[in-house]
Amino acid sequence: MTTQIPAPPPTETDPPPAPSPTVASRYAAFVAGRRSKWVVLVLWLLLMGIGGSLAAGLADVQDNDPETWLPSSAQSTKAVQLAEKYFADKDSSTAVIVYARQGGLTQADLSRIDSDRANLADKVALGDVSPAVVSEDKVAAFVSFPLRTSPSDVTVLTDKVKEAGKLTADGAPAGLDVKITGEAGSVKDFADVYSGMDGALLGAALGVVALLLLITYRSPVLWLIPLIAVGLASQVASGVVYLLAKHAGLVVNGQSAYVLMVLAVGVGTDYALLLIARYREELHRHEDRHTAMALAVHGSLPALAASAATVTIATLCLVFGSMNSTKGLGPVVAIGVVLVFFAMTSLLPALLVILGRWVFWPVKPRVTEGYDLSPAQGHNKWARIAGAVARRPRAVWIGTALVLGVMTLGIVGVHTGQTQAEQFTGKVDSVTGQQVLAKHFAAGSSAPADVYVLDAGAEAAAATVAKVPGVSSVNTLAAKGGWTHLTAVLRDAPDSAAAKDTVRDIRKALDGANGPAADAVVGGQTAVALDVSEAQGDEEKLLIPLILAVVLVMLLVLLRAVTASVMLLVSVVLSFAAAVGTASLLFHALDHAKIDRGLVLFGFIFLVALGVDYTIFLMTRAREEVALRGHREGILTAVTVTGGVITSAGVVLAATFCVLAAIPTVSALQQGLLVAVGILLDTFLVRSLLVPALALDLGPRIWRPGLTAQETAPHEPGKSRAEVPSPV
Repeated sequence: MTTQIPAPPPTETDPPPAPSPTVASRYAAFVAGRRSKWVVLVLWLLLMGIGGSLAAGLADVQDNDPETWLPSSAQSTKAVQLAEKYFADKDSSTAVIVYARQGGLTQADLSRIDSDRANLADKVALGDVSPAVVSEDKVAAFVSFPLRTSPSDVTVLTDKVKEAGKLTADGAPAGLDVKITGEAGSVKDFADVYSGMDGALLGAALGVVALLLLITYRSPVLWLIPLIAVGLASQVASGVVYLLAKHAGLVVNGQSAYVLMVLAVGVGTDYALLLIARYREELHRHEDRHTAMALAVHGSLPALAASAATVTIATLCLVFGSMNSTKGLGPVVAIGVVLVFFAMTSLLPALLVILGRWVFWPVKPRVTEGYDLSPAQGHNKWARIAGAVARRPRAVWIGTALVLGVMTLGIVGVHTGQTQAEQFTGKVDSVTGQQVLAKHFAAGSSAPADVYVLDAGAEAAAATVAKVPGVSSVNTLAAKGGWTHLTAVLRDAPDSAAAKDTVRDIRKALDGANGPAADAVVGGQTAVALDVSEAQGDEEKLLIPLILAVVLVMLLVLLRAVTASVMLLVSVVLSFAAAVGTASLLFHALDHAKIDRGLVLFGFIFLVALGVDYTIFLMTRAREEVALRGHREGILTAVTVTGGVITSAGVVLAATFCVLAAIPTVSALQQGLLVAVGILLDTFLVRSLLVPALALDLGPRIWRPGLTAQETAPHEPGKSRAEVPSPV
């Protein structure tokens, strides 16, 4: 029998066993490797070559047909489908030309209108041009006609509107005022407002980002690297979205394409700022830049992955919305966020390591003996802020919560229901024309309600609709395929609350009718606005709690601490409410008090998706530092270390959204201001004061069960930071 001699126990001089490499550590070592960094770069260049060529076709697969913006089950959606199937109204839009003369229309004016009708029918209109309708006071008249549209190319319609405008304006009698309104006129005015703005906005946004990054990094080179990475990622994302829209039925419209670009730039810049700050920190500890980057990626990965996962899953919740446009937006944004995440954690590290320390010129980080950013050794402003919070944490969080609570009071001033006239910051022809119509005719003349009913119920439906208060007149427009198309001219402007009430009353009256009239479908511009508004309200009730639940689950998975996760969720809700209240006061001050109903939901998505990033960045670093230093010192170190980078990210993002104010539409102005206000509140109040003060006041128990009492107890920082495999 052989006697087994036990191995001698390890002595105090024996090194501790090396930790087993994890997926995260291997990933970090790969993207920062001496040889593998080139593999990463080549892979992204190949993706860019493919994605860039596909991204150019994204506009061709956009579907801006009205159905993509409507609730799938709404009456207005069914009305569009009936119109396209039986009355050949697919890809058409109604234009209304309004004529007016202050002293009354002359015989020459009326002769000119008849001449215009003939020319419009011959050269511009898709179908018949209606007879001229002259007001009782003989001051105004109007004609209406359909124009060709294209779901993927708005210029098809706008060019026709411009052609009609030139045809009616050239040679018109002096003093005769001619305006184009109706749906086509409104689309043309919006198109003119946004024409050329994509390039101008992108240039302005990049200019603002570049300036702030220059101030942040104090380097004439470094700011360009993250912008290159973001640009490549957004092109690849657009290419993926194009493929899914082309071959998998993904609904993409102008709104989702625009949101994809904004979120890619915003989220990408945030991720880049966090990673570069961590890389610079490690360069002060390690001479080898590959090792420093591997440690930076490994240390940043939990926060970046948690942020990307939260945003991705939260936006995918939009597929449960009731509107087709909302359902399509979720996957588009999720694709963009995922690809930006991988670009910022692979392409950006590879580029920075390839270029070396010189990209930080003229302030290149060098190895510093005993480098530490804890408040005990730090002398920057964030160390002083952390110290101030630590002295009286309860007073700080109560005071901050009260300030945010006061800001929420502005919510009482929020009013929805913008009219067409309230959607532009200046005067446009479609608004002026609508005002003329409202003054001299039934205000709904430019956009009557459409009623589609089976032929057998047409007479009963017409009689029922005519009795509804708020209806000026009912006419039979056409009958085809067993269906009759009635039009109901409303007394009130088609975009007014009173007109929406009338449409509700029409639907209710028809529902109570006998026979086939009870199955009539009511559509048209006012019905669309009504159905969209009601659907947006339903989506708010469903999606906001669902997204909050997603955020809570992601925080629980990330922090493994119930108290901390609930505390952060409450801070998100309070911050959003304060942002809406403060923005509402700004809207009133700018004389744009009313908002579009969709601003609430999409403002919430932007603020939660982007604002929660900063809290995740802070708390993931806090959890790391607490395990090294103890609870109090760990919280204060996290505030000190992340203060500069999170503030820079918040200021950059807020400034980027403020650029939207350059667009002369009220919705763009309001969206930019709401998101900017919310981001700044998250940056300067929630993340800097409220969250760290609450964490200090609640004490180590906020980390349970994720961290034990021993790990959160005060101790000297003697542990080493996580190791990663050597870069290859």
